[in-house]
Amino acid sequence: MDGNQEAPARMALPRRAADAAAGIRDLIAALESMVPDATSAGMIEQLRGLENLKSASAGFQARVAVAFDGQERRTQAEHGVSVSELGQGIAAQIALARRESPARGSRLLGLAKALVTEMPHTMAALETGQLSEWRTTLLVKETACLSAADRCAVDEELAADAGTFTGAGDRSVVAAARAACYRRDPRSVTQRASKAATERHVSLRPAPDTMAYLTALLPVAEGVAVHAALSRHADTVRSDGDPRSRGQIMADALVERTTGTAGGVSGVEIQLIMTDRTLFQGDSEPARLPGYGVVPGGWARGIVSRVQDRHPIGRVDVATESGRDPRDIWLRRLYTAPGTGDLVAMDSRARLFPVKHRRFIQIRDETCRTPYCDAPIRHHDHIVAWHNGGNTNLGNSAGLCEACNQTKEISGWNAMPRPGPRHPIEFSTPTGHSYYSTAPPLPGTAPRSQGPGSRRAA
Repeated sequence: MDGNQEAPARMALPRRAADAAAGIRDLIAALESMVPDATSAGMIEQLRGLENLKSASAGFQARVAVAFDGQERRTQAEHGVSVSELGQGIAAQIALARRESPARGSRLLGLAKALVTEMPHTMAALETGQLSEWRTTLLVKETACLSAADRCAVDEELAADAGTFTGAGDRSVVAAARAACYRRDPRSVTQRASKAATERHVSLRPAPDTMAYLTALLPVAEGVAVHAALSRHADTVRSDGDPRSRGQIMADALVERTTGTAGGVSGVEIQLIMTDRTLFQGDSEPARLPGYGVVPGGWARGIVSRVQDRHPIGRVDVATESGRDPRDIWLRRLYTAPGTGDLVAMDSRARLFPVKHRRFIQIRDETCRTPYCDAPIRHHDHIVAWHNGGNTNLGNSAGLCEACNQTKEISGWNAMPRPGPRHPIEFSTPTGHSYYSTAPPLPGTAPRSQGPGSRRAA
C-alpha cells in the first residue's frame, strides 16, 4: 500500500478497522523482509507456500466482501433505501478497494457470494490452496446457470476440497464442471447456450507495436462461416501468386470488406493527437490514438501521409502552443498550457455541455475518469451537479461511463474537482475513503507526480 495515498482514508477509520488494517500491513511487512532461500528446494517450498497464501487471501477477501455487502445493505435499509435499490454502489466500493474497475468489482462480488453461500467445498479448496482464484472463478462461472440448490449439489459432487482437481488444468476443471451441470440440470445448460447467442458483439483492444485485436464473439455457425470465407479467399489469392502470407490476406480482406475501401481508410474519422513538433518537425514525442492509446511519432506521421495520399479527409488534433498553416489534411489545434500540459478551458452557461466541450472532454479524459475504470466515455458529466450549483465548464467536467455516472449519484458518494495540473478529481465513498484521478498526459507533456493520487491511484 502507498502510505501517502491512503493516509486520508485511514485517519477516518474507527479503532477496530484501524487494527485490522494494521494487522494486514504487518503481514505485508513480514513478506517484504523475507529473502529467497539459499537452496533450490527451499525456494520451491517458498513458491508453494506463497501460492497457498495467495489462495487463502483470495478466500478471506471473498468472506470480507460478502460481510461488507450484508452490512451495507442493512445500513441502506435503515436509511430508508427501497428494496429495489438496495445494494447500489457496493460493488463499486469493493472495486476501488481492490484497485479494479467497477465492472470487475461486480464480478468479484458475485464470485464471493457464490463461494460463501452456495459452494462451500470450492471455497474450502481455495482457502487451503488446492485451487487458485482463477480456477475457482472457472467453477463458479460454469455453474452460474444452475439454481442455488443444484449449484450446491454440483459443488458437493465435485468436492474440490477433497483433492478432485489435483494436477488438473483449466480445461479439465471446466469439463468436469460442465459435465456435472448437465447431469444435474440439462435444460438450464441448454438454455444458457441459447442465451449466449444474444451476447454476440465486436470489441477492440490494443495490442503491442501499434496493432489491435478486433474480436467478434459470434454463434459458432456464423463464426465458422466467416472464417471459412476468409480462408477460401486467401487460398484463391495465394494460388494466383500473391506474396502475402495466408494470415495477412485474411486480415486485409476482413478490413477491406468491412470498410468497403482498399487499405481500410474510408470516410470514418480517424483522430490522432500529436504535437506540432511531431507532425511538422519530425520530433520523437509519441502521439495518441483515441480508442487505442500511445503510438510512436513516426508511425503517426506515416498514417497522416497515407491518409493524405489516399483520402484527404482525415483529421489530426494538434496539441500546440504556436500556430501553423494546415496541410491538405484537416487539423484541429488544441492549445496546452505551458508547464502543466492542461488543455485551455472554455465556459458555457448551458446546463448540457455543448458539442465542442464534449469533444474537448473526450480528448482530455480518453476513458472513464473513475479510478481503475477504463471503460469508454458515455456521459459528459458535471463533477459538482448542475442542480447543486455546479458550473458548465471544463474544470467541473468529467468523462464517465454510464455505470460510474449512476454510482456517483448514490447517497454517500461525492466527487469534487481539486487544484493541480491535469484536472484532478477526488472521489469519496460512503465509508469515508477517498480516491483520486487525474487526466492522462497529452502528447508533449510528461506525467507528473500528483501527491495523493494519479490517473489510476487510490
